[in-house]
Amino acid sequence: MEVILAEYLGFCYGVKRAIRLARDSASPGRASTLGPIIHNPQMVERLAQEGVSTVSELAEMPDGGTVIIRSHGVGPAIYREAEERHLTLVDATCPHVKKAQLAAHALAEDGCTVVIVGEKKHPEVKSIYEWSGEGAVIVETEAEAEALPSCGKMGVVAQTTFSGAEFEQITAKLLSKSNDIHIIRTICTATDQRQKAAIELAGRVDMMLVIGGKNSANTTRLAELCAEQTTTHHLETASELQDAWFADKKIIGITAGASTPDWIIREVYQKCQKK
Repeated sequence: MEVILAEYLGFCYGVKRAIRLARDSASPGRASTLGPIIHNPQMVERLAQEGVSTVSELAEMPDGGTVIIRSHGVGPAIYREAEERHLTLVDATCPHVKKAQLAAHALAEDGCTVVIVGEKKHPEVKSIYEWSGEGAVIVETEAEAEALPSCGKMGVVAQTTFSGAEFEQITAKLLSKSNDIHIIRTICTATDQRQKAAIELAGRVDMMLVIGGKNSANTTRLAELCAEQTTTHHLETASELQDAWFADKKIIGITAGASTPDWIIREVYQKCQKK
């Protein structure tokens, strides 16, 4: 049986940067990320063992502690609260997310109705929304875009890990909603690369394994795209592999989300080679 890794998979630049900043700030009982720094439970647990815990709100932080803003970013209110609490703040927001936040803020300042194309419950989308001021709208589907009322001036940004193809379909619907529309495609290069590489590989294998957190939006998206091409399984670790998956399979493809550590990818790859 042949096992092939996708050309692009695993940690992206923004995640590597966030992990590095967290590790540089490690201090047991004193340093915490506000929410999981990335959507990968195994990496979050490893950081906890290294002295970086997780809190759900700033009120849980000790006086003078270090709070690490996770890669998904937060709204401006969190920065103000951290300053008022005299907390040391380490900003590990992905630069691509920061770009989307600032783009949404600038569009709002310019008088646009801001439309954020993305998943309503995703923390990154929430952070972009909070930078957009009042009146922003989150759109996740073509139907929701179609249902929007027309407006005089519209500005559009995207969740950085959103499907490029779906973004194009949604923005096509939005074009009829305003005669003055500004579309800023804030989907990051790493997302595009991983999606295209996964689709290409899925088209020539008997089965795809997509590795990454079940709570990871970009990993889930990869699994959905691969499932359109071939039999696909989304798993977090090598322990989830099942012998039955490999029956009559000659070529296996592997990809992984942008928040999936190399050591987990390696364990899955090595275990597959023994099947």
